[in-house]
Amino acid sequence: MSYNEKLTLRTREIIAATHKNVVEKKMFGGLCFMVNDKMCIGVEKDRLMVRLDPALFDEVIEKDGCKPMDFTGRIMKGYVFVDINELNTKKKLEYWVKLAHDFNRFVKASKKFTKKGK
Repeated sequence: MSYNEKLTLRTREIIAATHKNVVEKKMFGGLCFMVNDKMCIGVEKDRLMVRLDPALFDEVIEKDGCKPMDFTGRIMKGYVFVDINELNTKKKLEYWVKLAHDFNRFVKASKKFTKKGK
């Protein structure tokens, strides 16, 4: 899996300043930050994946470098990709991390699955 190490370090620093229950998991071809056992934000090679309130989707999708997430060919309204070139300041990155964090507080944690026999 390939993800941008510099963006990962910057994102980790912002999240660590306000969150204690953070786990990093490799998924979606990148690194995902799970906050309070819930997918919050992810880093890929050249973009950030942000999980946010679907009610904000139409507003944020108009921002420079923001595109809908469409892993399956279908737009997922609660997720966007943000181009790394639009995250060139701490303030810009903090904006997206805050959107993800604000929504994370209201999302239910996924059920934990275990492998059979273990």
